[in-house]
Amino acid sequence: MLAAGLNLAAADKVEKGFKSLWNGKDFTDWKKAAENEDTFTIKDGAIVAKGPRAHLYYVGKVGKHDFKDFELKVDCMTLPVSNGGIYFHTVYQEKSWPDKGFEVQVNNSHGDWRRTGGLYAVADQKEKLAEDGKWFTEHIIVKGNTVKIYVDGKLSSEWTQPEGWVHPQFKDRKLSSGTFALQGHDPKSTVMYKNIRVKILK
Repeated sequence: MLAAGLNLAAADKVEKGFKSLWNGKDFTDWKKAAENEDTFTIKDGAIVAKGPRAHLYYVGKVGKHDFKDFELKVDCMTLPVSNGGIYFHTVYQEKSWPDKGFEVQVNNSHGDWRRTGGLYAVADQKEKLAEDGKWFTEHIIVKGNTVKIYVDGKLSSEWTQPEGWVHPQFKDRKLSSGTFALQGHDPKSTVMYKNIRVKILK
């Protein structure tokens, strides 16, 4: 059950130059991983992630779901003690945490100290920049070898991938190209996503 009184009305603002990746109604253009598919539902114009680990991948026509340089904006809301994430430069994977790509953290009060707006296990954010129970916008910009992440317009993380860089844990975590994915983290977490839009940079 979602907490009573939360405003889950769909946002419809898509800024000039951006294209919407989700219709706000169903899972058209998105594909669930082949595990814990019931983790993802739709309620009042938002994708709700609540349940065991699961991921939802964009497989639509925009950019042929293969993005290199881009700006992505996603409106998010967390309930208390919830964890989620937004992946980029990833690829559809049937099970487990995505091997390819990077995760931008969505977490305002979960036990994991890595907070909203950090580039997970690469350029983490320790400060709390957003509140549970309120919509906030994560804005991810990838251009060349640099990633910038903003939370409600405030720069929360910036990282440039060094030449020859190899992640100490995940060998496929390198800037390249790929699709986006939303994360359902665990049964105690409830994270909502809506108004997903992208601008392809050239």
